[in-house]
Amino acid sequence: MLQLRNIIKDFGDRRLFAGIDWHIRPADRIGLCGENGTGKTTLLRMLAAQVSADDGEVQCARDTTIGYLPQDGLVHAGRSLFDEVRSALAELIALEEELRSLEARIDAGTSEALLDRYAMAQEAFRHRGGYAIEAEIGRVLGGLGFAEKDWQKPCEAFSGGWQMRIATAKLLLQRPNLLLLDEPTNHLDLPARDWLETYLAEYPFAVVLVSHDRFFLDRVVNRIVELWNGALTEYSGNYSSYVVEREQRIGALRAARQRQDEEIARIQSFINRFRYQANKASQVQSRVKQLEKIVRIEVPPERKRITFRFPAPPKGGRSVMELEGIEHGYGDLRVLRQVDLSIERGERIALVGANGAGKSTLMRLLAGVETPRSGVRREGHQLHLAYFAQDQAKVLTPGRTVLEELTAAAPFDMVPRVRDILGAFLFSGDDVHKPVSVLSGGERNRLALAILLLRPANLLLLDEPTNHLDLQSKDVLLQSLKAYEGTLVFVSHDRYFVDALATRIIEVGGERAVSYLGNYEDFLRCRAAVGDDSHCAERVEQRRAAVAAGNEKPLEPAAGSYEERKAVRREERRRQKLLAEIEAVIESSEENLARMESALVDPGLYDDPKRARQVAEEYQMLQGDIAELYRRWEALQLEETA
Repeated sequence: MLQLRNIIKDFGDRRLFAGIDWHIRPADRIGLCGENGTGKTTLLRMLAAQVSADDGEVQCARDTTIGYLPQDGLVHAGRSLFDEVRSALAELIALEEELRSLEARIDAGTSEALLDRYAMAQEAFRHRGGYAIEAEIGRVLGGLGFAEKDWQKPCEAFSGGWQMRIATAKLLLQRPNLLLLDEPTNHLDLPARDWLETYLAEYPFAVVLVSHDRFFLDRVVNRIVELWNGALTEYSGNYSSYVVEREQRIGALRAARQRQDEEIARIQSFINRFRYQANKASQVQSRVKQLEKIVRIEVPPERKRITFRFPAPPKGGRSVMELEGIEHGYGDLRVLRQVDLSIERGERIALVGANGAGKSTLMRLLAGVETPRSGVRREGHQLHLAYFAQDQAKVLTPGRTVLEELTAAAPFDMVPRVRDILGAFLFSGDDVHKPVSVLSGGERNRLALAILLLRPANLLLLDEPTNHLDLQSKDVLLQSLKAYEGTLVFVSHDRYFVDALATRIIEVGGERAVSYLGNYEDFLRCRAAVGDDSHCAERVEQRRAAVAAGNEKPLEPAAGSYEERKAVRREERRRQKLLAEIEAVIESSEENLARMESALVDPGLYDDPKRARQVAEEYQMLQGDIAELYRRWEALQLEETA
């Protein structure tokens, strides 16, 4: 549907694209990857006909419609949210208006030509989903996080991130057959990312996207195109497959480059040795020509990586922090109500929820930056916390250099290590003398993270630490946090990051904070088991009222000491963990049992009587194991009602 032939593009004295050939087919799902500055955005803009090539040809099939979503910068004003999004369906709206006009003319007097045109227009309107316009607009707006009460708000009332969501909604409703998305998840929270991921996975046309969200790439794309050194390299499969294949390819390239270098050295040695011997002149000239014809193998350079470990945390108590009966808000706005939260040593807790639900507010309360209107915040024994705010990079001093900023924050005994820490975060040489004011968003975040290393902490509170970090930097941060021995509470809209790190999910929303054991995948599975949990806070409140009235048994004892209540909560966490482990083993065992059943009904198995007896015995043993697992599972379930 779209093809690039020998595309060349220069910026100043730098060649961005050096003869690119690329073919995009209908229904392709392509992730465009590469280091920052390699030209991914320029390539998307070229596909969208917003940038022209210096040389080469862009061929586009007839009737191809292209939609392009930039990273940011789109602003909408002058209409309500609903009307602005509806305006994206201009052709369909024009067809609807034509139908109304034809209906009025038919009422005034029918003719065969009018009826034929009306039938054709009506069929086209129906075929393109015209009778479901409002429902489809509502579905897309809801998926992207807009509440129905927002539909009639003026567009100018929405902030920059929501402006980009408006642009995304308009583009999705247009349904172009080539969708170009540059960092579409930048302004989305986890629920909206989950929705967009599902939408794009079912999108019937071609999609090309750039994203620093690994999980999103894994779920949406089926091909990775890497841009490096002015050329494109294609890999089949998703991002995880690409990482493996790329390492294998680069390994093969390095081996081939080494063999080539050895061959070049051998030829050059012959030339140098016999250059001035007349009887070897023809052989020397032959090898000189041979050397000139060799096409040097290009190997991508080793990617610079952040390499660091968090300092060993100071010893503290088992209970790290407790919130009891927390109520908080701003002015007339109440954000949190009756929030109870217990954090124990070694936990890795992810706060999730829609934007504006109160995640950052809860983080500030945990950090002690804000004092709750009511309720108690109780710190554990020997607590040393470090807090990374969502806008942490903004509190850096613009007039200082990178080195001055880190030195100013360093305790006296850490000053000698300042340059080592900066080097670990890719600030070396003249980079350490850059003013903070000229740093990119990713560089500012790296500097703010480096400051966290200066003082050992046994509780890390990280609010969006992955913002502005590329995929490689996110991966290194993830590995560093996995190795961290203290307690972690974090907010991230990167699904892969949350899945790989969290041991508990706390969903913030509806003025409540509801806890789920496991990672984000476990959280979604739990939500799916009980249906839509959007009214969870109301149900929790209803349960509290029922308990108070004596109509339901409380989940925790209403009386007793703080230590007793904590012990009950700890025992419940143990029970839930064991249940999850047993359920996983049961699932795996039943899959093995199904495979054995398939083997047992295969007549070919009985050609080998010894093997047949062995499989039958293993089948019986596995049946017994599964029965025992179910007995243990039932016993744990009964503990809940005991």
